[in-house]
This record gives sequence, C-alpha cells and structure tokens, in this order.
Amino acid sequence: EKTLDPKTRSMITLAALTALTKPNQIKVHVRGAIANGVSVDEIRAVLMHSAIYAGVPAGVEAFNAAREVLADMGLDK
Repeated sequence: EKTLDPKTRSMITLAALTALTKPNQIKVHVRGAIANGVSVDEIRAVLMHSAIYAGVPAGVEAFNAAREVLADMGLDK
C-alpha cells in the first residue's frame, strides 16, 4: 500500500532539497514534480514555505534553480 502519492512525494522532495541547498537536484526534481501533477504555483508555494524554515539563502538557490527549469520548459510566468 502506498501512503504518499507521487505528487505529495515530489513536493516533500523539493522541500527537503531546498533545506539541504541542493539546486542541481532541485532542477531534476522540478521536472519530476511537473510530471507528477504539481503545478507551478504549488512549486512556488513549497519553495517559499521551505525558505521560511530553511533560510532565505537556501530559498533563493531553490527559486533560481526552479525558475531556470520552468523557463526551459516554457512554464515561467
């Protein structure tokens, strides 16, 4: 039995990678999150919420990495 659906796992992964300041991994997992049904707005919300707890520098790294990938995918606003 699965306890976490892929969308929820993707959001948790992005939060953990933000806290660990792993922008290269965030880039990979943003693509996976989109594929798992996470919206661009949800990705932004996860990164913002994570930045509050992980610190602004980690949040800035995460946003920069995510922005690069979303622009590459044509999903930037």
